Amino acid sequence: MHALSARPKVSIVMPSYNQGQFLEASIRSVLDQSYSNIEYIAVDGGSKDNSAEILKKYQQHFAWWVSEKDKGHADALNKGFSHATGEILSWLNSDDVYLPNAVGEAVAILQEHPEVGMVYADADLIDNSGMKVGQFAARQTDYRRMLRGSVHIPQATTFFRADVWRQVGPLDLSLFFSFDYDLWVKIAKVSQVLYVPKRWAQFRIHDDGKVSRSAKGITTG
Repeated sequence: MHALSARPKVSIVMPSYNQGQFLEASIRSVLDQSYSNIEYIAVDGGSKDNSAEILKKYQQHFAWWVSEKDKGHADALNKGFSHATGEILSWLNSDDVYLPNAVGEAVAILQEHPEVGMVYADADLIDNSGMKVGQFAARQTDYRRMLRGSVHIPQATTFFRADVWRQVGPLDLSLFFSFDYDLWVKIAKVSQVLYVPKRWAQFRIHDDGKVSRSAKGITTG
């Protein structure tokens, strides 16, 4: 893996589809990061709600954005990453939220640990109104443990090196629910993945969400 520059660019891709009620909060959480060298890319799948209008409102903040029909979540991400020029990559779904220091702390850890291809942290679970309802059960895992089903990675907190993505990407379009898990396994096979006990994101649980509670490895209370 290549050493990161002193202040590496972080490319954040936001896939979006009919999440207009949450979209602005997600956008604001990227724009309000304490780390400023961010390339922001939005890929909307031709939403039927007000998502396109919200994206147009913030279009000056996007390095590239589009609203058009696609082949689903993984396809939107692949499209976004094809436009990314950062040394570090991540994605934030349009119903989730970053906490203010997430990007800067992730960058610092990847700079300190050149052997690490992907870093991740803790995430709160929030409801439609943004109230905390639980916590994702995040903890350290690795390639062998992931092959046995030990994931424990909150997607919204993941940041990975672009040169690792070039080794293992793109995302597999045939995996509707598990394309992120498939990516993490591939990353862990060629580099280390590192959990850090910091809070980086809020993961929204709602009726229209893609994945049910049973698939998220969560604790509530």
